[in-house]
Amino acid sequence: MFFPESRVRIWLYTPPTDMRKSFDGLSALVKRQMQEDPLAGHLYVFINRKRTQCKVLYFDRSGYCLWSKRLEQGQFHTHAQAAVKQVLDWTDLKLILEGVDTRSVRHYKRYHHPVCK
Repeated sequence: MFFPESRVRIWLYTPPTDMRKSFDGLSALVKRQMQEDPLAGHLYVFINRKRTQCKVLYFDRSGYCLWSKRLEQGQFHTHAQAAVKQVLDWTDLKLILEGVDTRSVRHYKRYHHPVCK
């Protein structure tokens, strides 16, 4: 399992994704559809139409990394919006990967330290 740094953003690509895509195909989706830089070091999450497979693409200092998970039973549940991309936090990603329906999770107000640019 990977442990992203606090300044790394996590983006969910909301339309269903063809899981036959690998490094080049997913990075092209990031660049063209999400309008993001795939080399920025952020995490990009893709889920297939049946919601049984998930891939996470990211770039570390030396190249692309691709993490994949296929469920043997059940589905991934997300609170996807109409937009092409949706920002997630690390907790949301963990909940999605563990099978928790994020639509039913109640988020309470917490302090967030401002991000320096």
